[in-house]
Amino acid sequence: MIFYLHGFDATSPGNHEKMRQLQFIDPDVRLLSYSTLHPKHDMQQLLKEVAKQMQFCDDPAPLMVGVGLGAYWAERIGFLNGLKSVLINPNLHPEDTMQGKIDRPEEYADIANKCVAEFRKKNSQRAMCILSLQDEVLDNQANARELSAYYPIEWEPKQPHKFPQLATYLPKIKAFKLA
Repeated sequence: MIFYLHGFDATSPGNHEKMRQLQFIDPDVRLLSYSTLHPKHDMQQLLKEVAKQMQFCDDPAPLMVGVGLGAYWAERIGFLNGLKSVLINPNLHPEDTMQGKIDRPEEYADIANKCVAEFRKKNSQRAMCILSLQDEVLDNQANARELSAYYPIEWEPKQPHKFPQLATYLPKIKAFKLA
C-alpha cells in the first residue's frame, strides 16, 4: 500500500498521474487529501485517516509518498505511524515559504515545536528524499543540508517542483519500500 499526499495544489492533474505511476510499485495507491489551509486540522485529519486505512492493510511495508507540502506531511505522519516515507521536493518550512497562501502559517511552526524532540534523528534512514536541482519554488540545497544527516538524497537534474515524472525513480522507491 502506498499513501500519496498531494502538494499545495491539490487539484493539479499531475497528482492523478503520479498516483498512476506509483501503481507500478504497488497497485494499492491511496490518496490522502487535506485542506492545505488549516495545518492543525490537517494534521488531526491525516492521522485519523492513516489509522483508519491501516486497520484494513495487510501490506507488511506500507509507504507514504508526498510532494512539496505533501512531503512535509509524509515525513511527520509517516514517523508518527512508523511508516517509511518518500519526500519529493519537501516544503520543510511552510510557515516561511507559504506566507500569504495559507490562513495560519504560524500553526506549522507550532506543529514543529510540539513534534517529538529530534524526530528526524529517531526517524533516521526511514525516509528517502528526491530533490530537484531545478526546483523553482524551494531552496533544495538548504533542504539537503537540513535532511542529509538523516535520510539518503537523490538529486534530479531537470524536473521542476511538481515533479511530473516519477518513472526514473520507481525502482529506487520500490527498493526502499521493500528494504
